[in-house]
Amino acid sequence: MGLLSLGTPLPWDQARLLAREVRKHGIEQFLHIWRNMKDRQKDQLLWGDEIEYMLISLDHKNRRARLSQRGHELLNQLQVEENERLAQNGRSGDKPDLEALWRPEFGRYMIEGTPGQPYRSTVAELTNVEGNMKRRRNIVGEMLQKNEIVVSVGSYPELGSGDFLEPPHKANGQFSRSLFLPDEVINPHPRFRTLAGNIRERRGAKVAINMPIFHDTNTPNPFVDPTIPFERNLFPGDSEAKEGAALVNHIYMDAMGFGMGCCCLQITLQAPNVDQARRLYDQLATVGAVMMTLSASSPIFRGYLADVDCRWNVISAAVDDRTAEERGKRGLFKDRFVIPKSRYGTIDTFLGSEDGHFKPEYNDLPLVYDKDIYTHMVNNGIDDLMAKHISHLFIRDPLVIFEELLNQDDSVSADHFENIQSTNWQNVRFKPPPPNSPIGWRVEFRPLEVQVTDFENAAFSVFTVLLARALLSFSDINMYIPVTKMDINMERAHSRDAVLNEKFYFRRSILSGGSRASSDAGDEDSGDEVVEMSVNEIVNGSLEFVGLVPIVRMYLDSIELEDSVRAKIGTYIGFVQGRADGSIMTAASWMRSFVRSHPAYKFDSVVSPEINYDLVVALDEIAQGKRAAPELLGVTGISD
Repeated sequence: MGLLSLGTPLPWDQARLLAREVRKHGIEQFLHIWRNMKDRQKDQLLWGDEIEYMLISLDHKNRRARLSQRGHELLNQLQVEENERLAQNGRSGDKPDLEALWRPEFGRYMIEGTPGQPYRSTVAELTNVEGNMKRRRNIVGEMLQKNEIVVSVGSYPELGSGDFLEPPHKANGQFSRSLFLPDEVINPHPRFRTLAGNIRERRGAKVAINMPIFHDTNTPNPFVDPTIPFERNLFPGDSEAKEGAALVNHIYMDAMGFGMGCCCLQITLQAPNVDQARRLYDQLATVGAVMMTLSASSPIFRGYLADVDCRWNVISAAVDDRTAEERGKRGLFKDRFVIPKSRYGTIDTFLGSEDGHFKPEYNDLPLVYDKDIYTHMVNNGIDDLMAKHISHLFIRDPLVIFEELLNQDDSVSADHFENIQSTNWQNVRFKPPPPNSPIGWRVEFRPLEVQVTDFENAAFSVFTVLLARALLSFSDINMYIPVTKMDINMERAHSRDAVLNEKFYFRRSILSGGSRASSDAGDEDSGDEVVEMSVNEIVNGSLEFVGLVPIVRMYLDSIELEDSVRAKIGTYIGFVQGRADGSIMTAASWMRSFVRSHPAYKFDSVVSPEINYDLVVALDEIAQGKRAAPELLGVTGISD
């Protein structure tokens, strides 16, 4: 998350009255950016990663691990140097040269770290990624108290369960109104609490998150969670759980914090121009489910083992602000559209590019979009696919409006556009250049789960960037599949051990022929045929399919590299291959195995505080290189 605006956020009863005005000005801001930047060329392929961390307080005497609210305090300390440098630079506009940048996230216990500057465009620069990630972890570590650790994992196992927060607070907050989460878990910046409250107010109910329980030997069947306080009567929405929001055989959660309190790894890439950004957006979207499966690290929610490995659907439900009418539960009366998905989901439409691969039938999902906005954009020179993409994003309302930012000059500001764009959380995000900035057209790759170690995070980051480079270098690579098949892939990617057991829709031939890449691969163009493949087949290839790793290797073979660089990159590629073929466990599988082999586990799906303590300590020891885990990291371990 970027720097946050300061000001007075409006409650929903006021913000909803201004939604149309914000949308109107947001579109005008995009049109100004398009006119000024659409012909921009030859930007370098700069990129960066974002890693989110959790701050945890350990009570060794009582064997308890709790989320620490000192994350916000640490963030203020971490940003001191950046703020001082910015003040020194004054009006020069120069960006301070720092090792890392630190940003807030939804949870008060969370910290986001990014490299201080984008990574440069050379492949050799990829060998510096892991070192930068290690340095970031160390910078935070140097500020920790003796009993604190910082962990990177998708979901905190005990979030919302019992005594999980330090210091403790009761779940009676006005913003979330959760049965389980106190408002004190939320970052104190006014944006976040307003966001949680406005999502609930707009929806007309609390969010309803239900993850299937992992049925172990002694798990009751049917499973009805005995920890849900069904009889609480503090807020009007308290009765929702017993009225059907809490599903049988599921882990029930009821607040935005359960989703936005998860951590992730995200990668943003700058493309040479807008057309290449559109190509990256479309092609990377098709591999999102596979990459999420490879990086799965979220098997436990609210103190229970879940029958899923990933956090994506938890976040999707956690920010689902659609009303009953928009969800199709009632006929349209007050609202404008029936909207099939949450704001957090897979993309609904491809953008197309000049590579010639896009066909209209790939956009096979009936697209909901604002036809007035679409017409206005087309009349102002925006092509059909881009106009539909933007007018689809703008069916949503702005969730947080700052009173001080209402009146803007649309020719030099993008705040209203970003207000809506940035709260459409899709598996890839198309990012226009900010006004009056050296930053170009970018694509954000969002499905990756954060990993336990810097080695793993570096491996997935490097592999994603190399795949993007191959896509830009070999224009005959074509991974289009119908959007509806992408949706099915994303659902399958959540399944327990999906990396081993699920099949995913993928294009039978991803090389269209006639170029060096296709001839080198010996790939025969089979047209638009889409088949189901295992993750191993998609990543490592087979007799019938070239595979993503061979594509990346072809790209590496097409450029000059020092042997040491090639070897280092080879360790990352080998790790990804091992995850795909099952020889290296996912973090989700490792964590589930740890729990089930713990002497205190009763095979009832319950992850007790004692088990959680041992698990968190083990994850920290692995991240610090103090505990060997070749089953998780491969034979290379944590690389130098």
